[in-house]
Amino acid sequence: MIRVDGIKCSLAHADASCGERKQTTGPLFSQVARHLGVQECDLLWVEVLRRSIDARRKNDVHFVVNVACKLRDHALEEDLINQKKARSYEDLPKLQIPDLHEHVSDLDPASRPIVVGTGPAGLFCALYLARAGLRPVVVERGGNVDERMQAVNDFAVGGDLDPDTNVQFGEGGAGTFSDGKLTTGTKHPMGRYVIPWFIEAGAPTDIAWDAKPHIGSDLLPEVVACMRRNIETLGGDVLFHTRWCGFSFNNGHVSGVKLLDENSNFMVERPTRRVVLACGHSARDVFAELAQSGAKMEQKPFSMGVRIEHPQTLINRAQWGDAKRARVLGAAPYKMVVHLGKTRSAYTFCMCPGGSVVAAASEKGTIVTNGMSNHARDAENANAGLLVNVAPEDFGSSDVLAGVHLQEEVEHRAYEASLACGGKPYQAPCQTVETFLKSQLTSHTFSSREVRDIQRVLKQQRVRTRPSYPRGVATCDLSRVLPDFICRTLALTLPQFDHRLHGFANPGALLTAPESRSSSPVRIVRDRQSLQAQFADLADVQSGVYPCGEGAGYAGGIVSAAADGLKVADHIAHEISEEHI
Repeated sequence: MIRVDGIKCSLAHADASCGERKQTTGPLFSQVARHLGVQECDLLWVEVLRRSIDARRKNDVHFVVNVACKLRDHALEEDLINQKKARSYEDLPKLQIPDLHEHVSDLDPASRPIVVGTGPAGLFCALYLARAGLRPVVVERGGNVDERMQAVNDFAVGGDLDPDTNVQFGEGGAGTFSDGKLTTGTKHPMGRYVIPWFIEAGAPTDIAWDAKPHIGSDLLPEVVACMRRNIETLGGDVLFHTRWCGFSFNNGHVSGVKLLDENSNFMVERPTRRVVLACGHSARDVFAELAQSGAKMEQKPFSMGVRIEHPQTLINRAQWGDAKRARVLGAAPYKMVVHLGKTRSAYTFCMCPGGSVVAAASEKGTIVTNGMSNHARDAENANAGLLVNVAPEDFGSSDVLAGVHLQEEVEHRAYEASLACGGKPYQAPCQTVETFLKSQLTSHTFSSREVRDIQRVLKQQRVRTRPSYPRGVATCDLSRVLPDFICRTLALTLPQFDHRLHGFANPGALLTAPESRSSSPVRIVRDRQSLQAQFADLADVQSGVYPCGEGAGYAGGIVSAAADGLKVADHIAHEISEEHI
């Protein structure tokens, strides 16, 4: 069997470009034969492994597919490989999970690892540990996914914010309400297993071959619930409304964790010899407790900005060239970055075609935005994070938690600015691109070329955009919310983004603020070999604490976080296996 990459497929043959079936005839079958220079009768079957869209030339938008195929003659396959027309096909190797059932005992409760957090890192880590027979105990401060959906929906329509069960906290983590985009740049070998495990849990099978796979916020709740049920079926326990609040140590190694119930009453000190800390990037109380306990942490760059929102039809025209193509290609995405010199850049992040802006606060008296879309991506607007890099030198302090404090300051300022502009509680500050750029022209000094660039995009015909933020928006000058360097960077880069994607800086596009939780502003230092956290007073001792995922500073998205969870679980399992050899 061989693999052939880069086969062009017409939009008229969209069905043939889909995976999950072996094709023995049809347009793609014929195209592969022509590409290889063989007769169709030499081919047995063709199967699509990956499909992407090439829209660089608007008069020639087409699919590009990579395929696996089988020829009748194995010698001909070898000849095609030697000619570099194809390469040998390799199946994903089976993940070798040790069987460690005999090393876990009810008589020794400390033998069960504890996983803190049920985001992608925590869920995948716990599921691996459960499949290894280690019966993990999973601790989640928020509610299960059904409770969580109710809490998120109640808040969206004007209810009170639940600080423990919301868009950031609860079963599935922040990814549950951010579309479930699975595009990633991670090169870790464990990343290859994330999508198959999602499919096993009920995710749509097209994520296996779509070049930009996504699950959808309407489907993700059942997927993460299925993963949790699998953990429980394999002997694990998942404790909701339970918050980690500290460690106990014995001779420098963790001996237990301290847990709080939903009323912040001390529940229990649970014994364990291994703790996976997959707390997520919004667990600020965890960061504070770790810093106080002497865990080594360091400041980490992150990003901050706004959600930019357009009518999806505008993006479809700009990307596909013909709005009608969206019927075949679906709602158009985009991904762009602009660099200003060597130190400052802006980029789009977590782009949600056919989606909506989400009310993502997790602390009372704050505003946080995020984006999501359902699997069909059929809502009126497109939205994306439009972010500016924030370096430690921007934090204004050497305090390891200074980045966290900057986030908090902006989020509180957004809440107060919205109220001051006549908004209701938890309505988000919002400004059109037109009013934002005009206000920046009066508050900053720009070169004549920069002024011309800004004025050029302001001359576009205005396209009306209706805000999708569920609690409503308040018209507000965003300079009252965001740091000055972020506003200036956005003003300088919006015209450059518009040059790449016409209409991106349309005067009627909306900027809703703040997008402040793109990644963690701290990193919990872990040893590269043991993957264990380091504590100031225990430098030469393996702590038994494993920082993991995005919150700990070792991932940047669903797939990379899940891969890091698998990496940590694999390390723990093999470590236990070696201990008992």
